[in-house]
Amino acid sequence: MFSTWKICCARIPQRWVLTVMGCFGMMNVYTMRICLSLAITEMVATTEASKNDISYESCPSANFTSSNITSSESKDGTYEWDEYTQGIILSSFYWGYLITSVPGGILADRFGGKYTLGIAVLSTAVLTLLTPLVVKYYEATGLIVFRFLTGVSQGSTVPAISVLIAQWAPPQERSKLVTVAASGMEVGCVLGTVLSGFLIRYSSIGWPMVFYVYGGMGVLWFLAWILLCYSEPDVHPFITEAERTYLHEMTIEHTHKKTGPTPWRQILTSAPVWALIAGEMGFSWGFYMVLTDLPKYMNDVLKFSIQANGLLTSLPFAVIWLDGIASSWLADWLIEAGKMSRTNVRKICTISGSLFPAIFVLAASYAECDRVMAVVFFTVGIGFMGSFYPGIMVNPLDLSPNYSGTLTAIVNGSGALAGILAPYAVGVLTPNQTLLEWRIVFWITSSILVATSTIYGLCADGEVQYWNDSEFVSNHRWKDTGINAEQRRVRNDDLSPHKHDR
Repeated sequence: MFSTWKICCARIPQRWVLTVMGCFGMMNVYTMRICLSLAITEMVATTEASKNDISYESCPSANFTSSNITSSESKDGTYEWDEYTQGIILSSFYWGYLITSVPGGILADRFGGKYTLGIAVLSTAVLTLLTPLVVKYYEATGLIVFRFLTGVSQGSTVPAISVLIAQWAPPQERSKLVTVAASGMEVGCVLGTVLSGFLIRYSSIGWPMVFYVYGGMGVLWFLAWILLCYSEPDVHPFITEAERTYLHEMTIEHTHKKTGPTPWRQILTSAPVWALIAGEMGFSWGFYMVLTDLPKYMNDVLKFSIQANGLLTSLPFAVIWLDGIASSWLADWLIEAGKMSRTNVRKICTISGSLFPAIFVLAASYAECDRVMAVVFFTVGIGFMGSFYPGIMVNPLDLSPNYSGTLTAIVNGSGALAGILAPYAVGVLTPNQTLLEWRIVFWITSSILVATSTIYGLCADGEVQYWNDSEFVSNHRWKDTGINAEQRRVRNDDLSPHKHDR
């Protein structure tokens, strides 16, 4: 098979094969992550109070003729879970995600990204396939446990992608390759919402179908990934020699296969790292709030049907994908052409990806029951988050190609805190699912986006940090022991296994 692939596709750069497969991998990860956000609106039974509530604080169900826009024809769910319980269910994924982010990054740095990512997706797929059975017998408790385990499985996915891109992406292509791979998140969100709406509405078994379809897609992707992709160009069996040489020359300056112990003290005292953490927490709060709770807002407040809900909820993610691709190409051009420093490009992309969503999400809450304006504001505002990808998403690779997996894991893990808190906060703040309750949620979201982007703008950096150099870190450790360079050389000679051969 390898020889057939090489004959057929030798001219295709293998770094782009890996990037596109990484995109499909993240797509599968996010379809399996997001499917519950829409499915839960059909799993939960609607109370009589909410059905009859047509007050100022809750939008009435408009009567669109034959368009299936509103929820009047939606099937009622089975499980009587209140808003607090739903918040716990939706946030439980991120409890597990937080636990394995840093260990997953360390594993990816040490053993490579191929199997770290592959096993993460496969285990998520198996858990997704089993979810309907668990819910049938154990209801909310079983679902919380399984979502927690799904989060545990997915914690290493983003660090693994970061490690792979660090090995395969020349610096001048880094923004493009990272954005294409990471854009699988948005592709997964679009597919996961649109297809879920149709599957739930037209499938004879209802909401369980989404878990079976997305779990099956994850298993198929894993089989293709294991056959086609490799952690490093040097071990790839059918990469061309020209591409291997090109990648070696372009990425060798700051990337080493043996990095030594992780410089934890230098990382945790680095201002650019803390700026990254702040930026990631702001992005994650806004993104996860939309990812997990926008379908609930569309269903419970704006009263869209499940089919329309899936379609309209996907629009912001489609715009994020387009904006991310366009801004990444622009970012690489600005850096390569010398128009702007890498640091300023990262800052501008991140700040614009925060301020515009902060403004438009808040405007959507004041659109009240004007469904068209609310959808427009959500779509345009959230769509600007695409510029985060050539901003904070690629910034860990700028700071430290050698420890990109660990650094990405730290940053991504901090973002998982927002994933835990955002759905929980929505559940607590919106017990009645009214417009005024949700407006408080959107004010909090806007404030967090502005505050975190300000911190990033003040402290971020786009250049390789000194602690990326394993030799510097090693010398720094010897310095701390009080042993000078000559003593270190003598000691190394004494410990050398070839000392007596000379």
